[in-house]
Amino acid sequence: MTGKIRVSSYAISVDGFGAGPDQSLQNPLGVGGEDLHEWFFPTDTFQKMYGKGHGATGVDEAFARRGMDGIGACILGRNMFAHSRGPWPDDGWKGWWGEEPPYRCPVFVLTHHPREPLEMKGGTVFHFVTEGVEVALERARAAAGDLDVRIGGGAETIRQYLRAGSIDELHIAVSPVLLGAGEPFWQGLDLPALGYGLAESTPGERATHLTIVRKGA
Repeated sequence: MTGKIRVSSYAISVDGFGAGPDQSLQNPLGVGGEDLHEWFFPTDTFQKMYGKGHGATGVDEAFARRGMDGIGACILGRNMFAHSRGPWPDDGWKGWWGEEPPYRCPVFVLTHHPREPLEMKGGTVFHFVTEGVEVALERARAAAGDLDVRIGGGAETIRQYLRAGSIDELHIAVSPVLLGAGEPFWQGLDLPALGYGLAESTPGERATHLTIVRKGA
């Protein structure tokens, strides 16, 4: 039995942006993008993940915990790993998360530029895939075994897998924030035509949680 391909705890604004404009080293989620995750930061899952003790329980925490459980491999777009573009610079960059990223599993980073795998503390190993989304998914499935593969973003990476019908389930956290500009998440997607339907809409303490599933998954 193989696990699901899923998106978990992906936050967007009320006006549909998954990141703010002008992403940079100073603003990795774009201007205002960090506000999208205000629902996640207080949760017990986040607080324990970063060694800050206990956090809030409730609906938001339940979705946060579910998003981390049962993951055997992850896929990220390059923008989710680094601020740089083009060939990899020799700058020692190892991701946004310090020496011990929260993934603790193999992570497959989509890129056009080869790079040797990067092993980090806590069990995370970044693999850099130049052969495209299908090969990345094949490698992630093999690495995950019976566990789930999480598509971690950004928005265009998730859209590619949605258009291919590869994703079984999406959890989208709609934060009560208006960004006005940035990375549009829903752009170019006709989810019903792609075979997806809304299974659940759950109000949380700081976000509304949408569960979208592929019919027959």
